[in-house]
Formats: sequence, structure tokens, C-alpha cells
Amino acid sequence: MKRTITPRLRTLVLLFLAVTGALLAGAGPASAHAALTGSDPSQGVVVPKAPDQVSLTFSENVSMNDNSLRVLDPQGKRVDKGKPTNLSGTTYGVQLKSGLGKGTYTVAYQVVSADSHPVAGAYTFSVGAPSRTVASVGDQDAGGGVVGWLYGFGRYMSYAGYIVLVGGAAFVLACWQRGSGVRAMQRLVVGGWLTLTAATLWLLLLRGSYTTSGSVGDIFDLNLLGQVLQTKPGAALVSRLLLLAAAALFIAVLFGAYDKREEEEEKRDLTFGLAIGGTVVAAGLAASWAMAEHASTGLQPGIAMPVDVLHLLAVATWLGGLTALLVALYRAPADTPVDATAVHRFSRVAFGSVLALVATGIYQSWRQLGSWSAFTDTTYGQLLLVKIALVALLVGIASISRRWTGRLADPAVTEEEEQSAEVEEKEKVKASAATKEAAVKSGAKVSGKVSGKSGSAGRSSSADDDSPGRAAQLARQQAAVDSARQKRVRDADPTRFGLRRSVLAEAGVAVVLLAVTTVLTQTEPGRTEQEAKAATAASSSSSSASDSSGGALTLDMSFDTGGTDGKGVVRVDLDPATVGSNEMHVYVQRPNGRAFDIPEVKVAFTLAAKNLGPLPVAPDHVTTGHWAANGVQIPMAGDWKVSVTVRTSDIDQVTVSKNAQIG
Repeated sequence: MKRTITPRLRTLVLLFLAVTGALLAGAGPASAHAALTGSDPSQGVVVPKAPDQVSLTFSENVSMNDNSLRVLDPQGKRVDKGKPTNLSGTTYGVQLKSGLGKGTYTVAYQVVSADSHPVAGAYTFSVGAPSRTVASVGDQDAGGGVVGWLYGFGRYMSYAGYIVLVGGAAFVLACWQRGSGVRAMQRLVVGGWLTLTAATLWLLLLRGSYTTSGSVGDIFDLNLLGQVLQTKPGAALVSRLLLLAAAALFIAVLFGAYDKREEEEEKRDLTFGLAIGGTVVAAGLAASWAMAEHASTGLQPGIAMPVDVLHLLAVATWLGGLTALLVALYRAPADTPVDATAVHRFSRVAFGSVLALVATGIYQSWRQLGSWSAFTDTTYGQLLLVKIALVALLVGIASISRRWTGRLADPAVTEEEEQSAEVEEKEKVKASAATKEAAVKSGAKVSGKVSGKSGSAGRSSSADDDSPGRAAQLARQQAAVDSARQKRVRDADPTRFGLRRSVLAEAGVAVVLLAVTTVLTQTEPGRTEQEAKAATAASSSSSSASDSSGGALTLDMSFDTGGTDGKGVVRVDLDPATVGSNEMHVYVQRPNGRAFDIPEVKVAFTLAAKNLGPLPVAPDHVTTGHWAANGVQIPMAGDWKVSVTVRTSDIDQVTVSKNAQIG
């Protein structure tokens, strides 16, 4: 029989293709979440003599291996020695070989940020004077390329699987318990479990190549896989797999023993047990993201991780439940339609989920952005605006669904349908009687024509054998007719039809929203991006000030005391930066460039070559974020180390330093 594509099916296919296209077009290479906020020597600077080490300061803690920091001379040979070490806070350094000549040196770095994302880059500085360089650091687009795309797709599928698994199970357990026996609902939840499991294994295999070489050939490298298992993201993925084993047991009970349980009290007790166990497993799965990504690092991680878990649970309950409702409205059998009570329950659950989503989303936005300007000045903020617009659209469509829900009534048989059913029943009885009468007459005619008792007995036996099979066939046909009639009656309900259309629209927006969210989790947070921009601007101004002919010296140093609100940039201006008396100004700024008042700032000068110092200077507080000192004495010319101790609280302080030629 020829099949035709219905308009509804065509709409679903087009929606799927559009969303897939948007996902593949919008999910660009992953941006790192740790940014380089400072370096010594800094980008493009020309120093009079080769430094003993190179240090890099990042916006958050990073993990390194032996090749994470490389320094190449003008001929492209490595001149670093030993392993990179953590100097203080988020500053890391590597020692350089002695006797380095003049020319331009290249610093290349490739690290993994605390929130599991790779970051790579390179810059140059010169000793004596700039020169030509043949140093090549290869592709520094960490997390990009084919492996980056595959990893991003795996993240999308893992989120989708989690949402369908948790939301579908919650919908069955909390809203529509009869759905535990519906095959379409069983396939939906099991499909979510399979998707999340497969995506987790996929991410585990890709992780090593994603954070290092980015080569497709390294995906199945067992050595890289072993290294991944020793990292925090690797441990999170393994814990997710273990929790998925517990989720498999939950699914088996939900669609097995729970569905078959008929005793009301026993089923109520089992419902309570499944609700507790399912919540624990769902929260544990959500924690496998929170413990290894944005929430685990930066500002207030102790609060951010539980908030992130609650945020994921709310998303899954709302969007996953929405998917389950859509399947129930379109695929539930005619004899087990989703009733109005279930839809009303989900409406209330979804409303509570949206409230939790908004509350946790506001906190996360503040934590990741830090300022209103980051909404428009950073990629993260712009994507967040798109996400907010999609959520608003989704809530708007949901309000339409709630209106349809308010009009929805349980599928009941009306008086006219009752009369129609009685007429049909009478006609069936008459038809059955007529069939029997015709069969009797036919049997009598045949028996009259056939001679002998044996022939007559054989015919009667054959008719008796055929009648059960014929009855079963008629019963199946009648059941199919009844099911089709019930489906027509159900689909003819304009309220139910409107609800199906609005829920379908919600699901379409939800798929796009999930794609945007996936890209957002791979994008550098607004705080970090602004921090990096401020540090780059400070480094540029420092270099230009140092190269100016006026003789004044400007040094910019990023700091992180490790405490709450402990990050910023300190600038030291020394004028005229000569032997004798100098005027010094110290400015402290937040990462967004605003003046930052802190309890204490101290400065010290050390000339290691002459074993002189440290010479302490205690500047006076002038105004917000500004300290000054007059008559700062520099006894002789040389390569001085300028150290600044910054204290942001009673217990949080750090000392940062830079070398500069004075005199």
C-alpha cells in the first residue's frame, strides 16, 4: 500500500533538519575558559638581557604536562629546561637555559583550565633587539578542528540524553503513572539512557585528543585514555557511567515491577521509593557536570555547584517532561490516552521548574558575567541574551499550552457517542446473528448433498475447526475498528489538537535552546574575557610606556589572592625611573577596569646582581584604588625587581613582581 507523507510528519522532518543545521552552523570551536591575563616578559616587550624564567598568569588554575610551556629561540630550538611549575596562585613558570643570545623568542603554551576546557596560544618577546624567527608552534586552536566538532556534538547528545531520561521518568512517575505501561514512553526513556551512555563513552574516548593534539588518530590512544582517567573531567565521566548503571536498574523497576503492581498501597510505597532513588541518581548525574565544569571553579564554587545541579534538574524536568508529553499526545494508544489529570499535573510541575530555572539562571549569569556591559561586550553575554530570548519565547508558548490545558477534559464518551456506540453494537449483534444463520443454512445444504455419515461428519468437524479461527480474526478486525474509532474521536477534540500543536512548538524551541546552551558551555565566560582584555590593554600600555623617551616606567601585574573578590591588576608608575629620587604611583583595578580599594599595598625594590634590597616602600592611600609615595630612592642603575604585595582581606594576600631596567 502506498504511503503518503502527512503535513505533520513533514513539519517534524523540516524542524529536525533546521535545528541540526543551526547546531552545526553555530557550534564553532570551543573557546577556552581560562584566559592568559599576564606574562613576564610580556607580549612584544624588548628586555635588555635574557630572563632566567618565563612566567604566565591565567584567570584560573590550569593543569599542565611537561610540554605545556615551551620557549623557542629565533632558530626554533627549545631553550626551556625542567618541568613547568606553579609559582603562586594562578601563575606558572618554566626555567630558561643560561647564556641566551639576542633576538626574538617565542613562548607557546597549551594547558587545560580548571573547568575542563583546553587553552593554547603563543606570543613573542625580544632580548636586546627584535630579530627574524623561524619558530613554529603549529596549530594553537585548542579544542577546534574535527575532534572539537565531534566533542561538541557529544556534549550536545549527552545533555539531550540526560534531559530525556530524567524528564521522561519524572513525567511517568509524577504525572502519568499509567504511562509506565505505554510502549512509546518506555522507548523514550530507554532511548535517553542509551543516548547518555553512548555520549559519555564517546566523550571519554575523545577527551585525550581534544585537550592535546586534536588529532583524529589519537582518539583511540590508550595512553591518552589512561591520562584522562587521572584527571577531574575523566573521573566525572567515569562516575557518570557508574550512575547510569544505577539508572538502568531504576528503569527496569519503573517499567517492570512498578507497571505490574496493582495493589494501591504497595504501588504508593513503590512510587515513593522510586521518587527518592530517582532523585538521588538524577542529582548525581547532574553533579558529574557541575564538579568538572564552570561551577567547580571561579567565584563561590561551594554555592555554584549545588545551584548548577538544581539548574540541570529543573531543565530536565521541564524540557524532558515536555518531550514525554509530546510523545504521549502523539503516540499513546487509543485505549490509554494521556488524561487531563496528567496534563494538569505536568503544568504545575513545569511552572515550578521554570521558577527554579529563572532563579538559578540569574545567579549563574551574575557569576559568569560580573557586569552589565559584559552582556553586549563579550561573546558569552551575547549568547546568553540569545538564550534568554529563547527561554522567553518558550515560556510564551508554554502559556498558550496552559490555556489549552485549562480547557482540556478527560476523554469521556458523550451522549451522542454513547447512542452511536449502542447502534453500532446492535448492528454488530445483528450481523453476527445473520452470519450464524447463513452458516447453518450452508451447512444444511452441504450435508444434504453429501452421502454417507462419514462425509457429513467430516464436513461438520472441519466447520467446527474453522469457526474459532474465524472468530479470532473477526475479533482482531473489530478491535482495530474500535481503536481507529477511538483515535478519530480523540483527535477530533479541538482542545487536544491545539494542545498537541503548542507542545510541538515548545519542543522545537527547546531543541534550539539546548543547542545554544551547549555552545554557551564551551564559550569563555564574560568575566574571563573582560579580564583578558584588561590584561592585554595593560600589557600594551606597559610596553609603550617602557619604550617611550620620557624615562617614566609603568609596570602592570595581574594578581589573585585566592579569596573572594581577590583578582585584579596592579599598576606601578615610577617617574622619572632614574637613579636618585623618584615619584611613585600605584593603581589597583578590578578585572573589568574599575578602581579597586583594598586594605593594603606594599612595594619593594631588589637588585639581585648587587645583592641589594629588598628596599621597602609604603605608599600612602590617595583615593579609591590609588596610592602614592614621593622621594623613592633608587641607589644605582640596574635590572631591578619590583615586587608588590597586595592584601584583599585579613587573610588573603599575594606578592607579584616584575623586572625592569631603572637608571
